[in-house]
Amino acid sequence: QVQLVESGGGLVQAGGSLRLSCAASGRTFSRGVMGWFRQAPGKEREFVTAIMWDSGQTYYADFVKGRFTISRDNAKNTVNLQMNSLKPEDTAVYSCAAVTLAIASLSDYDSPRRYNYWGQGTQVTVSS
Repeated sequence: QVQLVESGGGLVQAGGSLRLSCAASGRTFSRGVMGWFRQAPGKEREFVTAIMWDSGQTYYADFVKGRFTISRDNAKNTVNLQMNSLKPEDTAVYSCAAVTLAIASLSDYDSPRRYNYWGQGTQVTVSS
């Protein structure tokens, strides 16, 4: 049974930092892609970032470039999202997603439809 479990959410002041983690179990994603999406109240889910597991290639939404960094830990089968310079508009539920086999360019993985597995989400709240 595949599980993606996020951790690290919380409340932070604007300008602060948080580090989210997504631990994968049940199968390997060594040939796949893992991504992060977020959804704020009343808004649609939006893409944040993705990483190609084998190459480490990364792709970011424009609104997080230079502030967020995605990375993977092969030994722990975990993907991390370091979020710096947080803004109130970053407030959302952040969810990680995974697909076991990458069959397209990384930029194509900005769509939720590309992913097979999802975590339950973790709340990030940024106060002004």
